[in-house]
Amino acid sequence: MGGSCFKKDILNIVYLSEFFGLPEVASFWESVIKLNNWQQHRISKLIVRKLFGTLSNKKIVILGFAFKANTNDTRESPAINVCKDLLEEGACLVIHDPKVSSDQINFDLKFESSKNFLKDSNSIDVEGKWHKENDLMISFKDADAVVLLTEWSEYKKINWKEVSENMRKPSWIFDTRSLTNPVEVRNAGLNLWRIGDGL
Repeated sequence: MGGSCFKKDILNIVYLSEFFGLPEVASFWESVIKLNNWQQHRISKLIVRKLFGTLSNKKIVILGFAFKANTNDTRESPAINVCKDLLEEGACLVIHDPKVSSDQINFDLKFESSKNFLKDSNSIDVEGKWHKENDLMISFKDADAVVLLTEWSEYKKINWKEVSENMRKPSWIFDTRSLTNPVEVRNAGLNLWRIGDGL
C-alpha cells in the first residue's frame, strides 16, 4: 500500500494509542508499517530469485510508478522502494507510467535516467540504469521481466501474446496488483507470479 497519507495516518494512530496508554494497540499499528515495508522489499527479492539470483544486464519493465492509478502522485509509492532495490541489484529498468514525469522519477529514485543501455544490451556497463518509455509496447522489447506496480486501466488490456513475442526467454510477469488473467498470461508462454495466488 502507498500514498502520502498511509504512513502518516497510521503513525498518528500509533502516537494516539501510546498517548492513551494502549501500548499493545500502538504495537499492532506499528507492525502494519513494518509489514508494508517488508512487502515492498519482498517483491524485489522475489524477482531476483526468479531471475536466477542476479539482475545484472537484465531489462525489467516497470508498469506504473504512481502510488495509484489516475494520479501523478508518487509520495510513498511502493514503486520507489521496489525500483531502488532492483537498480541496486544491477537491473536496467524501463519505466512506463501515463502521468508521472521523468523528472519526478529521477527525484524519487536518486538515480540518473539513461537511455544508453537500450543501444547495447550485451554491454557490461549497463547495470543500475533506468529510462522512462512512453510507448507501452516498445517497453517490452528484449525485456526479461515485467512488474505491474500500479493498477492503470490500460495495463488490464495488454495483449500478452504480443508481449511474449517481444520478450527474452524465460519471460516473467510479476503482478503485484492482480490485474492479469493468469490463464491468458500463461497461455502466451509467460511465467507468472501474481500477488494473492499463494505461490
